[in-house]
Amino acid sequence: MAAPESADSVLCEFLADPHNAPLDLPTAVERCAKALGLQNAVVYLADLQQRQLAPLNEVTPTLPIDDSLAGWTYRTESLRVEESQLGGMTAWLPMVDGAERIGVLAVHSPSLDPVSLRRGRTLAHLCAMMITSKRSYKDTYVRRARTRPMELPAEMLRAYLPPRTIGTTHAVSTAVMEPAYEVGGDAFDHALTETTLHAGIMDAMGHDLASGLTTVVSLAACRNARRTGADLPELVESVDTALTRWLPDQFCTAILCQLDLATGGLRWVNCGHPAPLLIRDERLMRDAMAREADPPLGLPASLAPTARRVHEMDLEPGDRVLMYTDGVTEARTPHGDELGLDRFADYVIRATAAGELAPETLRRLIHSIVDAQDNRLRDDATIVMFEWRPTTR
Repeated sequence: MAAPESADSVLCEFLADPHNAPLDLPTAVERCAKALGLQNAVVYLADLQQRQLAPLNEVTPTLPIDDSLAGWTYRTESLRVEESQLGGMTAWLPMVDGAERIGVLAVHSPSLDPVSLRRGRTLAHLCAMMITSKRSYKDTYVRRARTRPMELPAEMLRAYLPPRTIGTTHAVSTAVMEPAYEVGGDAFDHALTETTLHAGIMDAMGHDLASGLTTVVSLAACRNARRTGADLPELVESVDTALTRWLPDQFCTAILCQLDLATGGLRWVNCGHPAPLLIRDERLMRDAMAREADPPLGLPASLAPTARRVHEMDLEPGDRVLMYTDGVTEARTPHGDELGLDRFADYVIRATAAGELAPETLRRLIHSIVDAQDNRLRDDATIVMFEWRPTTR
């Protein structure tokens, strides 16, 4: 193994060389690993449904997220080490960009010590950032993250979706959406500024290209207003105006909200959607966010006799807010019963009590819903969950 100073300096020189920028990721990882004095490194990406980890090299076998040491690293975002079949040791390192789980990095080395593990973590962080920065135009990453072809409405909609998980030291927001390859009308959105978490969920009428177009226009109008500094009422009005002008025969239900990261002040507008759920101190605060809903986004709003209402409440540290589409609560359990609000909330509460990460809770929950119905959901199922966790001084 190279001396700490020489290995680190070689890596710095590699990253600073502009001729290395166009390299494909597997080649870049291989060269970085050698520069760091590591024997070998393999990048694994989580697939779209977060069921398996697919290697970028297309030679190494895929690994199940629910039944492998690599999967344990992905689920818990923690280091795992085992003896390698090639001899030496393998360290499984989570690849996380911000709060989003990208996959895992397998680092092989004759032996592992604090220096090699530190270098492995450095390489894992570097890989996560490289993938995030390039996957919008690198179809190689997209193909490796898919297990089957995607229908056109889903392709169009998913191009507009944000990462599954975003977060800061003050809050985290995470989402899941199924079916992954045929989804049409459901959508989610979340974004951060220095002071605010913006989050939303939408459910358009129908399950075809028109419904997908409705949610895409709604997402675009919402972001356009948000990025020009519009307050919540003006933001909702922008979406209403866009749908009324461009898609007057379409509408969608939605909840759009803003969370003040410093104070926990939450504001939201409910546009004909099921009320969000509040979980506090591992208990469902029944009806805490139940308010009379306004009309759906689009033409119905322009026909309403009153302006939209902005609701407000203060969150407490550790509070989790759940937004969902009716495909979640109307889904069937393995026993044939509807999941319902109580079972839905109870699942999240139990996971919270067990200390499970928020993205992992939603991953397992949506899998249980899909698996119970043999991958034949009666309706799209989307969940957005955000948690306020202010830092204490």
